[in-house]
Amino acid sequence: MKELVSLTATVPFDDRYNQQATLGDLSLRLIDEFLREVGSELAEQVAQLPIETIGRQMNIVGAPSEAPFPNNIGLMMFNEHPEKFFPVTQIDVVYFPDGPGGDVFEEKEFKSPLPRMIRDALSHIQRNYLKQTVIKHPHRAEADRIWNYPYAAIEEALVNAIYHRSYEIREPVEVRITPEDLVILSFPGPDRSITMADIAAGNAVSRRYRNRRIGEFMKELELTEGCSTGIRKIKRAISQNGSPDPVFETDDDRSYFLVRFPVHPDTILSANVGQVSQQVTQQVTQQVTQQVMLLLKACDGEMSRAELMRAVGIKDRVSFSKNYLDAAIAYDLIEMSQPNSPKSPTQKYRLAENGRNIVEAQK
Repeated sequence: MKELVSLTATVPFDDRYNQQATLGDLSLRLIDEFLREVGSELAEQVAQLPIETIGRQMNIVGAPSEAPFPNNIGLMMFNEHPEKFFPVTQIDVVYFPDGPGGDVFEEKEFKSPLPRMIRDALSHIQRNYLKQTVIKHPHRAEADRIWNYPYAAIEEALVNAIYHRSYEIREPVEVRITPEDLVILSFPGPDRSITMADIAAGNAVSRRYRNRRIGEFMKELELTEGCSTGIRKIKRAISQNGSPDPVFETDDDRSYFLVRFPVHPDTILSANVGQVSQQVTQQVTQQVTQQVMLLLKACDGEMSRAELMRAVGIKDRVSFSKNYLDAAIAYDLIEMSQPNSPKSPTQKYRLAENGRNIVEAQK
């Protein structure tokens, strides 16, 4: 197994250059996709410039020009298999339909560059284990919509786990899901400068960042704000969904960090989470707005945003996103052709299974 080699022990881990790798271990395709997603002018020069030049401009290549090496952050972000250099860099999602003491469980491992790993794991969790319950009231038109686990809170907690974990500890970030709770576990725990009282109150402000460069890249991808706002965002998402308060846990040695989300007590629990898609379709069918229904009927194959706007006769991008596209995606009625690159200029949209079911039901 290749061992990590650092320039000096005082250099942050994610900024150390790695003498066990070569510039050929950096993927130009991944670099190009990143630069285009964040809107960098450097994207237009990728095909013309040597990878060393690009890498030094992005600060993912270090060491003297006579013997350049990728930085650890470059291998984490722009290598297809970062686990080769940082063993057990992965997210494990485990589902226990009968609770952790049951004999049956489902497990899926995610190994890839950090942004894709996060997005793939979140997509898997959202698609398979998150369920919305619609509660109608006899004396008012508006229905209450609640989720068993709010996606925004899970997204923030999982991104924080990848951001703040140690890549020198060979343990995965683990997501454990049961009918009663969803738990995210990472190693080690928060810096000792942060008290558990501050974490519980949502006032945690770190004086030191374990992986500052990871945070910088995640911020550019809009996966994190990088301003010690993660706990507050989690608590806000929980409050908006009406869920029980999350539980934050570590030990005196700060050897681990655990975030536990109790299930919303009013959600309809299902013994078979595989039925979630069908249940959501049945619940959503009666709640779909006229705008979303118009969009579903207009969606024919894979279409760009501009093509969809023309198909429904809308010219205002903000109005189209708010009243048509965002709602359809939130209900898993329309899906992106490139879910790992949501801002890609070549992004297209198509009917998801739930959307096709609703369109068929209206015929």
